[in-house]
Amino acid sequence: MENTILVSTGALIGRPNGRDYRLLKELTKKIRSDGFEFMMYSTWYGQEDHIVDFLKSNSINTPTMHCQKSIGESISKGSALDTKDAFEKFEINAKMASEIGAKKMVMHLWDGITSDAYFDNNIRAYPRLKEIADGYGVDLLIENVVCNVKDPLSHWMELLEIYPDIGFIFDTKMAQFHDQLDLLYDEKYEILWKEHHIRHYHINDYGGGYKDWENLRTLPVGRGHIDFDRFFAFVKSSGYKGTFTLESTAFNKEGFVDTDMLNLEIDTVKGYLED
Repeated sequence: MENTILVSTGALIGRPNGRDYRLLKELTKKIRSDGFEFMMYSTWYGQEDHIVDFLKSNSINTPTMHCQKSIGESISKGSALDTKDAFEKFEINAKMASEIGAKKMVMHLWDGITSDAYFDNNIRAYPRLKEIADGYGVDLLIENVVCNVKDPLSHWMELLEIYPDIGFIFDTKMAQFHDQLDLLYDEKYEILWKEHHIRHYHINDYGGGYKDWENLRTLPVGRGHIDFDRFFAFVKSSGYKGTFTLESTAFNKEGFVDTDMLNLEIDTVKGYLED
């Protein structure tokens, strides 16, 4: 397996450019990535068939999909209605992932203001989510999302103890926000990579301090203070070969997308990954 560098479609389209997925037709042609991680937005329910047809007809390569984020918040809230809505929307996401050819799906198992306040709800929901994803031939990966109550790696280890086959996606920014990036290198957590639980990486820089909510921005590599020399040296030494997604926000307040910035970041990451 070779390393594959993807760019999140969420880095290209957002509120300033109307979340217009049709912009991807031209934008993706300007980016030197190996493919894209398709990000599902809450405003797109009801348009799934059109979006799938668009991505396929324009040959936009999407090996990975990012599940719509607030599904995790609904799971956290835990009411019967919230949970029913979460599972129904998750199935829509899993079906889309299958139809666009995505083999991996990133999920925020907890999210939003509720975050991890009721983590038992999130633990209980996982088997049903996994069952749905498996039914569509998609590898469900749980992200180390920032927490209001505890911390992401503690929750990962709780999940791993109960579900020993679980898969994860490791986000550098999320980890640094909780001062947990260095724990990736700690032998206490080596099970995460030695037993192939980490099966995808998000590569983002971070410029804030510990749980610095005002600075929780997704920065390009080199614009924050993460030690990527150490990070990539470790990833290479661990034997990992697989997918990496860059999520650096590339659009400004007017919706203009800086594809040059993304291409420079792609080249930087490729340089790190070269033998």
